[in-house]
Amino acid sequence: MKALIKKEFSLCLHPTAFIFLAFAALVFVPNYPYEVIFFFSGLSVFFLSLAARENGDLAFTCSLPVKKRDVALARVIVAVMFQCTLLLLTALCIVLKQRFFPQTVLINLAGNSANLAFCGFGALVLGAFNLVFFPLHFSEPNKVGVPFVISSSVQFALIALLILIRHIPFAAPIASPDPENLGVKLAVLFTGLILYCIMTVLAAWVSMKKFEKVDL
Repeated sequence: MKALIKKEFSLCLHPTAFIFLAFAALVFVPNYPYEVIFFFSGLSVFFLSLAARENGDLAFTCSLPVKKRDVALARVIVAVMFQCTLLLLTALCIVLKQRFFPQTVLINLAGNSANLAFCGFGALVLGAFNLVFFPLHFSEPNKVGVPFVISSSVQFALIALLILIRHIPFAAPIASPDPENLGVKLAVLFTGLILYCIMTVLAAWVSMKKFEKVDL
């Protein structure tokens, strides 16, 4: 597995994957729909899969003495590594924003505020992408665009729902700066992280099953 992951970094990874990590800094932009940050993580997975397809990577890799299921799993693991890094960088930027920015700019009028609950929402958006994109892609590896369009549509529908919830009165505690309403925000954060883990594990399992049946 270690060799397969190294191969993904060496032969498939697109430079934009590293560039999109810097988009965590968008939380410093006032009144911006911060959830869009996590869409770009899905875009980096798209470029990764596209580069692999154009280079005939899957057929080449499966000709080596490796299990087909491990080939799919390695791709998912690389995506998870970048997603977790993005979440950590976003959390760091949120801490810096709440530490050094004035209180007046911490409330986001365009969507959810950058706080602990937002990180939970971000994990949910990332998990939804994984659950849709990877099983679709590995059922037909030559198709990258259609799975990305479908998974991105799911992401934006979820983002719209999360922004709508932000404007419902009972959800006001979620939009407050940290450490206000800490209990509620921690509940949202851990729920989002748990759902991310469940959806990603399920996505990996289904992808491995589907890829094993593919005739390359």
